[in-house]
Amino acid sequence: MSAHFEHRGTRAIQRMVEYAPATGGLALWIGHEDRPASFEGPLVATDGVTLYYGPAFSKLPIAEQTGALAHEVLHIALRHPQRCRELRLLLGDVDLQLFTICADAIVNSALAHLTWLRLDRFAVYLDRLLAHALGIEEHVEKSLLEWDVERLYRAIDDRMRKEEGRTQKEEESEHQGKGDAAEGGQGQSARQALDAPRAAETATGLRGTLDPAAPDHAQRQGARQDGPRTARARALGANVLRDLLDPPESDLTPEKEAEAALLWSERLLRGHAGDGAHSMLRTLLADLPRVRTPWEQILRSQLARALSTKPGLSWSRPARSYLANQGRSGPHHRLPWEPGRTSYRPTPRLVVIVDVSGSIANELLSRFAREIEAITRRQEASLTLVIGDDRVRAVSVFEPGRSGLSEIEFLGAGGTDFTPLLEEADRHRPDIGIVLTDLEGPARFRPRWPVIWAVPESHRRAQQPFGRKLCLV
Repeated sequence: MSAHFEHRGTRAIQRMVEYAPATGGLALWIGHEDRPASFEGPLVATDGVTLYYGPAFSKLPIAEQTGALAHEVLHIALRHPQRCRELRLLLGDVDLQLFTICADAIVNSALAHLTWLRLDRFAVYLDRLLAHALGIEEHVEKSLLEWDVERLYRAIDDRMRKEEGRTQKEEESEHQGKGDAAEGGQGQSARQALDAPRAAETATGLRGTLDPAAPDHAQRQGARQDGPRTARARALGANVLRDLLDPPESDLTPEKEAEAALLWSERLLRGHAGDGAHSMLRTLLADLPRVRTPWEQILRSQLARALSTKPGLSWSRPARSYLANQGRSGPHHRLPWEPGRTSYRPTPRLVVIVDVSGSIANELLSRFAREIEAITRRQEASLTLVIGDDRVRAVSVFEPGRSGLSEIEFLGAGGTDFTPLLEEADRHRPDIGIVLTDLEGPARFRPRWPVIWAVPESHRRAQQPFGRKLCLV
């Protein structure tokens, strides 16, 4: 919880807590920072962790301050900056301005029912965005229950390469194949201070960063040309202040990131239930932070269970209880033989099958290799690596803590048959096997040992023939 409350947003926080104590109290879990008097950037912005107030913020009427603050608080609680980063990692190209329009539409629609705050007069709402950009006419309550920011962004983004005329979605598909009245004197002056920089911000393209030296995504990705849906959405949100900043580099593990998403989701739900009609959530949103267990954690638990040494019966020696009773329960009464217990598997065996006909990003492969090496070292398990496509190309055996996975090159040429690969793995009698693949190919052999199909995010909808599918995000 932030320990510093003397900032430009203090009065707005007090008003939020007065009307909606539970959801308004979310602002107390957020960092707050005033920008210098010379700062000419956004009126208020957030990187998902801290709220940054420009000097003109304190000049707004209190109702507008509260609206702007509630808007940013929901951006943080819904983890929009972090989700923008995750979507960029998935798609490789996310237009920050377009993403901000989508996120603003959801947040503004959630807050529009409240009479004790006032939203920006340029605010975009979800029902209007759907109708204007996608031609979908539906009530805002229904829209809030169905649309999350990722789905909305991907439905609207139809930008094309200027030189090739290809849409963003076509490039994603190709990548998968290789590798889806007046306001009062005081308020008016503050509004003028806000509106004036907007045209300049639009012209310079520096609306989404606090650091003037930081590169803007629209500039870096200027080779794309807006399609009709993107153009309509951008026109509707032309005056939207791009208040989402790139989140700070995080040293949180995937498990900690999942815990943070779960924590904010629980805070939102508790706040919504506690505030009733004054809740800052219009209804339970489809855009609540998704709590996804990191694949690393799932992989560790699955392999630890399969590779751990399990006790077995030993008929070559008696149980300790049998020895303690000397084989008798009383005078002249002999007990039946009671076998002892022992480790029936001295060396756990793991097989990793790599389908090199697909395409796996180097960063994802490195993470996967590190996890496998750590698990085999921890479990003292041997590792057999089977590499192939429609046939077995290479088989290698590694000591615990080594894998050789990071050195594999993927062909991305298709033509996979898992049958010979699974048959080769079966000859090594593993306790469990992992198949790193895009799941494009037949599997006519089903082994008795458990199989985990590890697939990249781009192929998460592919169906595994048997076993369990693990999506590597």
